[in-house]
Amino acid sequence: MSTSAPTDRAPELALPITDPELEQRLRARLVDVEERLAGYTRSRSPFVTEAATHLMQAGGKRFRPLLVLLAAECGPDTLADEVITAACVVELTHLASLYHDDVMDEALVRRGEDSANARFDNHVAILTGDFLFARSSELTAQLGPEAVRIQAATFAKLVEGQILEGVEPPEGVDPVDHHLEVLAGKTGVLIATSALYGALFAGADKEIQEALLAYGDIVGVAFQLSDDILDIASDSEKSGKTPGTDLREGVPTLPVLLARRSTEPDDARLLELLDSDLTDDAALAECVALLRAHPALAEARAYVQARAEEAKAALAPVPEGPVRAALEAFADAVAVRSV
Repeated sequence: MSTSAPTDRAPELALPITDPELEQRLRARLVDVEERLAGYTRSRSPFVTEAATHLMQAGGKRFRPLLVLLAAECGPDTLADEVITAACVVELTHLASLYHDDVMDEALVRRGEDSANARFDNHVAILTGDFLFARSSELTAQLGPEAVRIQAATFAKLVEGQILEGVEPPEGVDPVDHHLEVLAGKTGVLIATSALYGALFAGADKEIQEALLAYGDIVGVAFQLSDDILDIASDSEKSGKTPGTDLREGVPTLPVLLARRSTEPDDARLLELLDSDLTDDAALAECVALLRAHPALAEARAYVQARAEEAKAALAPVPEGPVRAALEAFADAVAVRSV
């Protein structure tokens, strides 16, 4: 498939890379990924191309393909073309899921631009997501039967997570456990697969593949949980996030779910607010203030920090060096992000 004209720079690295040579290699390979993505999102129809490239051209951190490239540094075949193909597979899968997500959430904005459903309509957005999933499947087939198996399992869990996000936990299921299961599907699984793909197609040994798979699963969920905390605790000027956005929209987050467990009489006002209409600015501000002072916020932070440490521990089979240091630094950044 043809690609666009070469880009003059790679996206900013979404992982903390301190080794100059490693950073240079990753940037160069990300340029290759970016060029190929431009080709893979093209269609014979200009309209389909416009819809399929809409979110990709809006930017994005390219965290998942970067993780593929970084994990590939753990194997002897770091420069294998299959590594680049796998990096494109995970990003196309991620992009496709965003189109569907925005329809489900009735979102109007994505990456600072109109969402695809807002710019076009729901039908176009859904079918464009399907088009991108099809493109990722085409590429996966090129990687062989094992990649097809992994991708099918990844996609099944991702979709399951998206479905579970929109339903109440079954009777007897802890809402916190349900939330963690949703995040493991919506976010953790594709990040885990990204790390596995890099190691697998670069020829890393099985122990390292399994270590990176476990790391990606844990750190992916922890990263989303840190977003939960930022919704309550963030300084909008520093983080760019408006505190209480998820709270106002009724989106479950870890601090809120933990606070809802409370049976303390002093928490009656907070629980009342959590069950009320928070479109009123004063009510929202009061609710945010109560949550910031509640032990649930500290409990959520401790949980994320513990998960970050668990992710780092999973990297024990990965040799010491700049690759492991970058992965550990990202886990540390997730923990710090929640403080």
